[in-house]
This record gives sequence, structure tokens and C-alpha cells, in this order.
Amino acid sequence: MGRNRSGHLITSVIFPLLLILFSPVHGLTSYDPESLDDLIHRYAMNAQAKKRTGTSLKVSLPANFSGIEVSVVRLRSGHFWERGVNFSSFYIPPRIHPFPFVKRISIVYQNLGNWSTRYYKVPDYSLVAPVVGFMAYDASNLSALGSNEALKFSVLGDPILISFPDLGIRGKLETLKCVKLGPDGFVQFRNITRENTCITQGDGHFSLAVQNPEVEKNRRVWKWYVAGFGAGFLALVLLGVIGYTTFKLARSKKLRKMEAESENGVALDATSIGRSKMPSASTVRTQPALEQDYVP
Repeated sequence: MGRNRSGHLITSVIFPLLLILFSPVHGLTSYDPESLDDLIHRYAMNAQAKKRTGTSLKVSLPANFSGIEVSVVRLRSGHFWERGVNFSSFYIPPRIHPFPFVKRISIVYQNLGNWSTRYYKVPDYSLVAPVVGFMAYDASNLSALGSNEALKFSVLGDPILISFPDLGIRGKLETLKCVKLGPDGFVQFRNITRENTCITQGDGHFSLAVQNPEVEKNRRVWKWYVAGFGAGFLALVLLGVIGYTTFKLARSKKLRKMEAESENGVALDATSIGRSKMPSASTVRTQPALEQDYVP
């Protein structure tokens, strides 16, 4: 009976508690950017359902996501094409239309703040600015929250500008990069166009990153190692060439000496055997002579 009560306690109380504690929503063990985007999208659409078009609205997330700022605005596509839109970090200029085309769009802006490094990592770099992003959705029918299709932008004019606050790292501007971030570790680098400003041709998540000092140090060590290896290899090749040349010269000198000695010796006739010539002695035999004059 006691075992049954213990099993019932684990099943009904402890197991659900573990699921809550380790769920991605609470962010303790798993920080999935796509799950976060879905959560933000749901809350943004719910908050905007009863607001009129053209009104920017701040979106409140659950308390366990405190520090993430979200806002949303709903626009007519024609208005968006003519005037663009300006968020705190993004300036989307005119002459941009959603793809596929819809009558109304919702643009959801997010600033991850101190959650940035939990959801996004850049190998060999450190994020020095919060991750900001925006996504566009079909807002023609807000009552169908589950069917709000994500949209892309077709930029026909100026690019979209992303402005970041002054970071106070002017001495490291040569290593400061604009970075576009995505799920599954997607990272795309771009140079800064002007101070703390990046450009893009579409939606997504963006930040500024600076290369870690250890990476640059290891890169310099690696360059010296490669340079030393290359110099050693060239020296080895040079020694091999010098050794081979010395051997050839010594052998040539020895052959010339042997030829000179052969010229000072007794000359031998040469005879041909097939296509080769070989030295041969004279074929003249010594004439026979009788030891006595007596002839029987």
C-alpha cells in the first residue's frame, strides 16, 4: 500500500514538476531560438488582436522572460511600401513589400537584452551588444492566430539599417563585426557601414561581435608555426639540391680523371659488336720458328 502511494506521489507531483523545471519555456537547460520566436509571435498576436492598424504596442511576456523587450505594429502593405517603419533599433525604408503579398502585415520587434548570450553563440567571438530582431507576419486575419504566415521582404530601394548604442570599444573597431544570427548555429558576418550601424536585406536577428583575444593570439602562433615549417622545408630542399649538385660535380671530376689516365696508357684497338664498341688487342700472331734447321 505504501509503495502505491509513493508511486502515485512521483507520478502526480514530482514528475510534472521536473517537466516544468526543465522545459525550454523556463530556459534552464534548453534555449531554442525558434521556440522563443514562436512564443513571442503568439503573445504579440494576442496582444494586437483588438488594436487598430498603425498602432505600435508593447507586448508583455511571462515573468520568467523578464528582460526581453517585445513590440508589434500592424500596417497596411500600401502604407508600409510608401513610408516604411522605424523601430528603436531598425529603420525599414520605403519601397519594401512583403513576399508573398498580403493586405496587412504585423512586424514584431524583439530585444533579447541579457538573454542574448543564452540563445545565440558565435564561435571565437563575443557578443558586445544585445541581440535585436524583427519578423513579419500576415496580419490580414488576426482571429486565426495559428495561421499567421511568416513573410519575407523584397527590398527594391535602400537597405534596412540596424543601429546599436555606443559601446565604448573604439580601440577594437577593427575586429568589430555585424553578425546575423539564426537557428542551428547559423552565423553571417558583415562589416560595419558606419559607427555602430549594420545593414541587412531582410528580417532576422542581429548583433555586434568582437573577436576573442585568445583566438587572435592562437592565430598569430599558428602563422609563426606555418612560417617556421615552410622555412624549414625550404632549407631542407635547398640542402638536398646542394648535396645532389656536389655529388654530381665530384662524380664528373672523378670520371674526367679516369679518362685522363686511360689516355696515358697503351692504346687498344676497338672492335664493333652489334651497336657497341669494345677495346680489343691486336690480332697479329707471333710467327713460328724452327728450333733446328734439320728437315727430314
